[in-house]
Amino acid sequence: MNKHNSHPLITIFSALLIISFLSGCSATRALFGLGGEATPEIRLLADLSADKSLEPTPFQPYAYTPTVEAAAPIITDSLVPNDGVYKPAGQINILLLGSDWRPDSGYRTDVIMLISIYTKEEKVSIVSFPRDLWVTIPGVGEQRINTAQAYGGFPLTQKTFEYNFGTSVDHYMMTNFNGFLSIIDTLGGIEINAVSNLSDSCDLSYSAEKYCSVGPGTVSLDSELALWYVRSRYTSNDFDRTRRAQEVIMGILKKIISMDGVTNAGEIYNTLSSSVVTDLTLGDIVPLISLTAKIINDPGRITTYAIGQSQVTSYVMPSSGANVLLPNYSAIWSILKTALFTP
Repeated sequence: MNKHNSHPLITIFSALLIISFLSGCSATRALFGLGGEATPEIRLLADLSADKSLEPTPFQPYAYTPTVEAAAPIITDSLVPNDGVYKPAGQINILLLGSDWRPDSGYRTDVIMLISIYTKEEKVSIVSFPRDLWVTIPGVGEQRINTAQAYGGFPLTQKTFEYNFGTSVDHYMMTNFNGFLSIIDTLGGIEINAVSNLSDSCDLSYSAEKYCSVGPGTVSLDSELALWYVRSRYTSNDFDRTRRAQEVIMGILKKIISMDGVTNAGEIYNTLSSSVVTDLTLGDIVPLISLTAKIINDPGRITTYAIGQSQVTSYVMPSSGANVLLPNYSAIWSILKTALFTP
């Protein structure tokens, strides 16, 4: 089988689907004994497999779904100072979400990455948003950005991005903790280039010392170690985890690209299909196939950004003591204008 007839479809969308959970879903908090507030008013629709175990795919909530208007092509009434910048022609924005869904727990998207595909310029921008960013959710009020999907599904998440960031989102892909493990296992592990060392307690099945250390430099990771690497928080913070997630993203991309032919493509695709919820159809995907080969063969066409410490202010809510990040909308717009509106 010709490599460029089928492998590009697998590679780019494997990469896109994988990105949504590379920062690690907060389901991992269960592994480390880290608590999380339950959200009892949000219930989920979840199918059961033949053996009655829960499927590894997060499903949409149904308790509360506000009516949300369709996204506008030009958004000037947002909280960021968008003075009328147009969405570039041919651009496709896909929101990648990592859900913390698990039995007897809440439903939040602790991983939020916006993938902007410039189809005419043949480039990709990736923007990460911190889960604790304090935003206005239309019809709900001020809340963390990671609760938008739980309150009203993708339509409300779309409206939240429009109102806060002046940015339209066309599609979404969502997965969770189990999907991450399955993908890395299918790839047979990955190799990353760690900028700095991370040493922290861990609870890997094969770690007798319950302590792990990765980097700096080139490091091989299996699924458990990769998940720990992007989720570790005792000796780091959410901003540092964003950087580590980007290292893992590139590691997965390089691993997929290095695969000759389509020996493992079918298995990878099947794993993704069972681990991802999306509104993208095959008809949406097919037009991007010819673009794939150019992107994956030139890493310079992929640029990563993050809403980080320079764009937010840490704040403790007086009423609850919760730690949130207050957005500096002008600083955020400076990043978004470059990443999402500048081909």
